[in-house]
Amino acid sequence: MRVREGAGRPGPGAEVGKTRTRPRGRTYSRKVSGAYGRVLVVDDNKVIRHLIRVNLELEGFEVVTAADGVECLDVVHRVRPDVITLDVVMPRLDGPRTAARLREDPRTSAIPVAIISACTPYEADRGVAAGVEAFLAKPFEPSELVRLVRRLALPPEPSAVDGGCGAGRAAGAAR
Repeated sequence: MRVREGAGRPGPGAEVGKTRTRPRGRTYSRKVSGAYGRVLVVDDNKVIRHLIRVNLELEGFEVVTAADGVECLDVVHRVRPDVITLDVVMPRLDGPRTAARLREDPRTSAIPVAIISACTPYEADRGVAAGVEAFLAKPFEPSELVRLVRRLALPPEPSAVDGGCGAGRAAGAAR
């Protein structure tokens, strides 16, 4: 008697259907030891997510990814990132609308958000209106990505605060 493939219990490494199971109760500590910080990378393109992840991990960041704005809003409270990067065009919930929802929530309003996308001036204006701190155009140089995320992840120095003029976070923002 021959057992057909996929029948019974799956063996190690076997793919079961098209569903994914989420780890139960996985939460992230507030502090990341030995790293520059935690980044939530949100992009619907798996290759771009992987590219961003690899470049940031090589520079000492912990990276968590999400495929769109809905997933971002679902995991942001468990992940508790120091920085969020968003693509503009994504299914279900795009980058500017995701940024706006993050700004409306007191628990996420102080997290710096950067848009990494080949966006139009209109989309960039929508991002600014939603409270996005920075933009990086695709295609990008990995060193530019790391520099941008590092700048957003580090709290501003007291001497760098310009009295509220310009973009960025408030010096005493509690996170």
